[in-house]
Amino acid sequence: MPPPVRRSAFVLAVTLALVLAGTALAGNGGVAPPAPASPGAQSIRSIYWLILGVTGAIFLLVTVTLVLFMIRYRSKGRPREEEGPQIRGHTNLELAWTAGPVVILAIIAGFVFWKVSDIGATSGSPTSTPARQIVRIDGHQYYWEFTYPNGAVSVDHLRLPYNKPVRLRIVSHDVNHSWWVPALGGKLDAIPGHPNETTWLATKLGTFRGQCAEFCGLLHAQMLAQVEVLPAARYAAFIQQRKTDKEALGKETFVGVCAKCHGLAGQGAVGPNIATNPLLGNKSGLTSILRTGVGKMPAVGNDWSQFQIDALIAYLHTRFKVGASGG
Repeated sequence: MPPPVRRSAFVLAVTLALVLAGTALAGNGGVAPPAPASPGAQSIRSIYWLILGVTGAIFLLVTVTLVLFMIRYRSKGRPREEEGPQIRGHTNLELAWTAGPVVILAIIAGFVFWKVSDIGATSGSPTSTPARQIVRIDGHQYYWEFTYPNGAVSVDHLRLPYNKPVRLRIVSHDVNHSWWVPALGGKLDAIPGHPNETTWLATKLGTFRGQCAEFCGLLHAQMLAQVEVLPAARYAAFIQQRKTDKEALGKETFVGVCAKCHGLAGQGAVGPNIATNPLLGNKSGLTSILRTGVGKMPAVGNDWSQFQIDALIAYLHTRFKVGASGG
């Protein structure tokens, strides 16, 4: 191999090694989906690995063959105007690379349909799910609200019981959103007027991150979610306590809804400064703004219960200087 070719091959190898090293140092190796915490997520990961393995093998086969042919049939100093050796076709080889992709695609399709049926097997029929096992997920600009079977509410932080199937009913009140927690399952759209349902069976304890996977407006990046999988007893205790825990609900509502526009200290960001606004001391005024909106502020609480609105107002009264001037 001439020195210029060797140098080019060396540079290419070093560049490829650096790219792969950077990928490997990324979270979870930078290649695979997050470690699965449910049977559905495990099926999705299996499909991913099969497709990655097959396409990676094809990429290597094509690339290595191309490089070998470039070296084997290079000009070797032949004048540009002189034609190289004429290579005749190979019928069996041509038949093989025509039939091969068909067989490969058939294998992939069969495996995918098999695994997709496994994902659907945990879903069941919406009508067969008792109401006590249904958690409603409401997508709003720009937060997630979760309503548990007993009526308890949380914002941006969903709790689920460990190793118990829970039916999720996903709805939207404004624009299209997409509920996605990679470690627990695939994406499911939240579409106005069209509820979607799925069943999750969390098989690992811990907290798993999610986000809205559908561009839903200027603060789309703020529409994050956490799903905390708890032992069954702790989950039952949480939803029972949350139903009457005004302080916890008020704080979670402020952080998940108000602070995304007004800042955690009420200092203003997308929305105006509210930290010292005298309106904070006006319960009826705040309720009206939350229910109907004002100016560019949407009606973020138009579907909240009175308990949730009271919880938020009580939290605002303890966090900020109510009745001061300014803002």
